[in-house]
Amino acid sequence: MKNELVTHIFPPAFDKDSRVLILGTIPSPKSREVGYYYSHPQNKFWRVMADLFNETVPQSVADKEDFLKRHRIALWDVLKSCMIKGADDGSIREAEPNDMDEILANADIRAIFTTGTKAAQLYKRYCLPKTGREAIALPSTSPANCRFYTYEEIKEAYRVILDYLPK
Repeated sequence: MKNELVTHIFPPAFDKDSRVLILGTIPSPKSREVGYYYSHPQNKFWRVMADLFNETVPQSVADKEDFLKRHRIALWDVLKSCMIKGADDGSIREAEPNDMDEILANADIRAIFTTGTKAAQLYKRYCLPKTGREAIALPSTSPANCRFYTYEEIKEAYRVILDYLPK
């Protein structure tokens, strides 16, 4: 598999009531195919989120969007485009960042989180100078990360987002 140019194909998921912004790197091939964030069946993101809020895992795009709105969570990615090999964040080259202004100007975001080491590095390099807002790095929920963290460790790390949401 060789590097290919990937351009972000769907908009940020947020509304004026969003309080937490969670940023990945760029949608995986499976997420691009489905047209929504964290859509690989082995990605733990939606399971972690559901467990944090004691709910069932949302399945459809509409269910996921409803879940995010109800819990005041915004989702987007650090990158607008890049050269990448499959879903391998380590292969990212020629990165072009997304502009965070639309979300930050239209929602009272109290904390920004990144999912995975590469998203954290890219945010710090490309977005932090413009936003002036630090991001809290969380472990990746991708299947590739499962060899480094147990599900329980990932879920516990994500629990911090609850501190920034209304009770």
